[in-house]
Amino acid sequence: MDTPSRCVRICSKSYLTLENGKVFLTGGDLPALDGARVDFRCDPDFHLVGSSRSICSQGQWSTPKPHCQVNRTPHSERRAVYIGALFPMSGGWPGGQACQPAVEMALEDVNSRRDILPDYELKLIHHDSKCDPGQATKYLYELLYNDPIKIILMPGCSSVSTLVAEAARMWNLIVLSYGSSSPALSNRQRFPTFFRTHPSATLHNPTRVKLFEKWGWKKIATIQQTTEVFTSTLDDLEERVKEAGIEITFRQSFFSDPAVPVKNLKRQDARIIVGLFYETEARKVFCEVYKERLFGKKYVWFLIGWYADNWFKIYDPSINCTVDEMTEAVEGHITTEIVMLNPANTRSISNMTSQEFVEKLTKRLKRHPEETGGFQEAPLAYDAIWALALALNKTSGGGGRSGVRLEDFNYNNQTITDQIYRAMNSSSFEGVSGHVVFDASGSRMAWTLIEQLQGGSYKKIGYYDSTKDDLSWSKTDKWIGGSPPADQTLVIKTFRFLSQKLFISVSVLSSLGIVLAVVCLSFNIYNSHVRYIQNSQPNLNNLTAVGCSLALAAVFPLGLDGYHIGRNQFPFVCQARLWLLGLGFSLGYGSMFTKIWWVHTVFTKKEEKKEWRKTLEPWKLYATVGLLVGMDVLTLAIWQIVDPLHRTIETFAKEEPKEDIDVSILPQLEHCSSRKMNTWLGIFYGYKGLLLLLGIFLAYETKSVSTEKINDHRAVGMAIYNVAVLCLITAPVTMILSSQQDAAFAFASLAIVFSSYITLVVLFVPKMRRLITRGEWQSEAQDTMKTGSSTNNNEEEKSRLLEKENRELEKIIAEKEERVSELRHQLQSRQQLRSRRHPPTPPDPSGGLPRGPPEPPDRLSCDGSRVHLLYK
Repeated sequence: MDTPSRCVRICSKSYLTLENGKVFLTGGDLPALDGARVDFRCDPDFHLVGSSRSICSQGQWSTPKPHCQVNRTPHSERRAVYIGALFPMSGGWPGGQACQPAVEMALEDVNSRRDILPDYELKLIHHDSKCDPGQATKYLYELLYNDPIKIILMPGCSSVSTLVAEAARMWNLIVLSYGSSSPALSNRQRFPTFFRTHPSATLHNPTRVKLFEKWGWKKIATIQQTTEVFTSTLDDLEERVKEAGIEITFRQSFFSDPAVPVKNLKRQDARIIVGLFYETEARKVFCEVYKERLFGKKYVWFLIGWYADNWFKIYDPSINCTVDEMTEAVEGHITTEIVMLNPANTRSISNMTSQEFVEKLTKRLKRHPEETGGFQEAPLAYDAIWALALALNKTSGGGGRSGVRLEDFNYNNQTITDQIYRAMNSSSFEGVSGHVVFDASGSRMAWTLIEQLQGGSYKKIGYYDSTKDDLSWSKTDKWIGGSPPADQTLVIKTFRFLSQKLFISVSVLSSLGIVLAVVCLSFNIYNSHVRYIQNSQPNLNNLTAVGCSLALAAVFPLGLDGYHIGRNQFPFVCQARLWLLGLGFSLGYGSMFTKIWWVHTVFTKKEEKKEWRKTLEPWKLYATVGLLVGMDVLTLAIWQIVDPLHRTIETFAKEEPKEDIDVSILPQLEHCSSRKMNTWLGIFYGYKGLLLLLGIFLAYETKSVSTEKINDHRAVGMAIYNVAVLCLITAPVTMILSSQQDAAFAFASLAIVFSSYITLVVLFVPKMRRLITRGEWQSEAQDTMKTGSSTNNNEEEKSRLLEKENRELEKIIAEKEERVSELRHQLQSRQQLRSRRHPPTPPDPSGGLPRGPPEPPDRLSCDGSRVHLLYK
């Protein structure tokens, strides 16, 4: 208990077991601590490969763990198994330049192992396909129809693999590719015996989707070169993003010239863009990207990671952009690349680390690795041979287990093919490229490397294992704007509210108008006993004042919007607007219309309406106003019940703020509307418009009529003129300007205010002036005798006097006509009598008229001029 406690490191327990052998621990008990020693011994028929002893020191064993290999058959007695391979040494992808040495190196390592295919030796027969399907067809024919029989075929690029894999099933051959990435090769119905250690190009897509989700992007755009591999990859990406709730908003493609598609991306405001094209086309794309300014803090590009590290700096005569421009355009883009070399420094099944493999392969190459085609894919070709060797070893029963004889394979032996297929499908081992395992479609499952171009060079920012949905993030990503950009322009919805200065100004005018209406109403009620006020139908004038008050009160809800009230209160405000304005118009205008209607009905007729002029029944006037108000109430009630007004939103074109921020303003405007708004407005405006036009006509027809029963009908006519003109102009103007809240409110409210003010002033101010200046106690007779009487009473008095004088003159004229007739008759009788008594005398020689005897002085004589005068 006196010994102080301390923590010590233990060595790995994996050294305490040995497959096909035994381990002896000395110098301590389990677990193995510092100073412990293990000795390794193999079982019979096996020999030890590696050190036979290892010592634990500070948690590490002193030597790599050995393994037991089966004692192989002598080289001369081993049977050969042939592999037919097609290496593209030139062409579109000259991957065979590095992949063929890697395959040869793998064959040497496999054949040297005593625990793998101890009775067989793998041999290679290969040709240069030049990545050309036509050339590959020729060599495929030679491989199939020339001895020896090949147990497996190994094509390189996707186009050649498509040809070979589709034909291989007819010969019961397994196809294992090391460089094919086309997603179409994952079709098991079309390619039932195909496997590949090169992952499918669609393996990039889970990584892309994971990054989209990580950065919260829901909208992306794509641009691709029109080739089968990129089209298939993009189709797969579209399905994956749809499952993840992400939308591809815009999809562009091009064959050789990307100028138009890039312009379309700019026009559609694409922000997160996935580009799928070869390296040469990538330079063309980003030259156009620079011209369209489709880069910077607002944009993110996702590219394929297997381009050369300096691909944007390579001189290309097909583009007219400088290296600096290209470097600026590509800055910050993201690449996804299949991990083709194990990033962990662990030993593979071949007892080599990935770095040891690269060093060993580099020594075998004739040129620098960066100048050698397929150097990145070389680990995949190396692991392809190991996958094949392990599958054949399992099929043949290597290591002492019973199995089939590989030398019995021929192109008609489907049994051996099926066993090789099952063994290949269940492969799982650690290779120099990482963990090797195949999915159901025969494609390699692998990690994805995520890189970002920072300062002109690629930096690793993470790895993604799609099999475990594991994202390893290094948090070294850098963004031009400081953070990942938005997937679209951030749209900020803003409501256009009514100008508060305008609303307050009109509200003050409306309030003063309501005060004026109350004063007029009070005046009219207080002086209702005065004869002059009684002759103006004060009850109708009271209704006019009340109607003006309601119309003026409608200005307040007309100016209320989302600035003052909430969404739930908006329908009530809409109804208040409609009811106040409708009832105000019906009471105010309806009472004036009733007056002018009665005057026109009575005084524009001739004899049959004379009795009506003597008496006026007020209830008929009130009934007319009630009818007009009742029609409005019925119409508004039906409207409110059937199709009530509610809040609607009008959206305008987006506006860009002056500041350089990645947002746009979406203006919106609130309206009161209903489903069939135009129909209801047509009914309402049609009915009111006819009343206004009819009112103008009646006012014009009765402008010269005078009556004591309604002594202010001329003032009513003037008010009708003003109200009708303002309403007929304002109604269509406000409908046109409905999208301009200030202008529409100004027109509507000021029309209400002015029409109400004019009506109140014209109807009530003259009455106030008359009673104030003359006194309300004076009689009507006294009023008419005074020279300061109003214009209306002077007109009526003159009319009465003229009518009386006209009747007197008619009687005088009738008497004069009767007297003239009698005198004419007497004159005619006298002339006849005189002509019988005196013959006619000759004319006077002097030229005068014949002279008769002089009339006696006592006789009556008539002069023609006198007769004419009397008649006139």
